[in-house]
Amino acid sequence: MAHPPLRVLFCIGINQNFFDLPRDGVTAGDVWSAFVEMMDGIKALPGVDFIGDIDDDSHLVGPSDSWPWTCYLLADVDTQETVKAACNLFRTVQVGQSDWKLWKYAKIEARIGRALTPREY
Repeated sequence: MAHPPLRVLFCIGINQNFFDLPRDGVTAGDVWSAFVEMMDGIKALPGVDFIGDIDDDSHLVGPSDSWPWTCYLLADVDTQETVKAACNLFRTVQVGQSDWKLWKYAKIEARIGRALTPREY
């Protein structure tokens, strides 16, 4: 990365459709498999340097449509286009054998900033 990378916090919420499973031939396991595919997809995108993740499904029970989110992924990313491609995985990753994509069961919001570093004044 020629310029400083974007520090991106991918905030992910699980919605009510997930908690209504199993339904229409889709199981929680199908969603989890799609979720792992999405996470692996973000990590594999060129320009993404994965830093870490955190899952708080033990202390946040039920749907999360905003803060606090269910889980977070932190990465350094080269461009906003790459951030957009990462978020787009929610629109493209198929859940099980259904016609549904991951966005039916979860949502993502990307917060873009920079690494917090001391500054000289």
